[in-house]
Amino acid sequence: MPDATTSQTPPVESIDRALLALQELARVGARGIGLAELAAALDLNKTTVHRTLAALRFRGFVSQDPVSGVYALGPAAMALADDFLSDENLPVLLHPALMALADAVGELVHLGVLSGSQVLYLDKVEPERPVRVWSAIGRRSAAVTTALGRAMLAYRRVDRAALAEYLRAAGDRPVDPERVWDVVEQARVVGFATEAQENEVGISCVAVPLLRSGVAIAAVSVTAPAERMTAERVAWLHGVMCAVLPAFLPAGLDLPDVS
Repeated sequence: MPDATTSQTPPVESIDRALLALQELARVGARGIGLAELAAALDLNKTTVHRTLAALRFRGFVSQDPVSGVYALGPAAMALADDFLSDENLPVLLHPALMALADAVGELVHLGVLSGSQVLYLDKVEPERPVRVWSAIGRRSAAVTTALGRAMLAYRRVDRAALAEYLRAAGDRPVDPERVWDVVEQARVVGFATEAQENEVGISCVAVPLLRSGVAIAAVSVTAPAERMTAERVAWLHGVMCAVLPAFLPAGLDLPDVS
């Protein structure tokens, strides 16, 4: 329905109708909606809505079932968010969040995504004080040995059978399967994952996943010397992450709700 909070006339009514149609199609989801029902929802006549839908179909923003005739969002519409939140754009979108978090905790902060069975580091922000860890954007590490990877696996609905594939991908690195599974399962409950000197000796991390529609597309971690990463400080760091990050996340990305 048109936004009741404003009485302004849209600058271009045809574009406004198209946007309203897309919003309604997104709301109804995969079941789709018929022409008459959509026209009624938008308070427009069917001829006008049909012309709008024809234009949107031409560019792939709307699809129509050939049997039932119902309309649904097309692949072009759904690709918009995928492109916006792509690996190439995430570092730009989330760098302010990393900066704010690093400033709040005084530790090294990373942004990573899953790339096959590995974590790919997309961005980092260094603290003012030195951290004894080698870190580089573009670096890859086995997902199961990192807090970043474990946080994402927890919110990718990975079961034990699938986890075994990630464990094999770790190669010759010593990895405790039970420890990894326990951390992944616990992350689903508490909303964050940890690793304690399992990716690099002397270094520990805590990470939170960034969720789109409940599924992890990336993760943010805090990395520090192991002696600073007591259980109490890990809990504090998670609290700071939950307090700082949401204000900087683009629309469509969330942290796990474990309240």
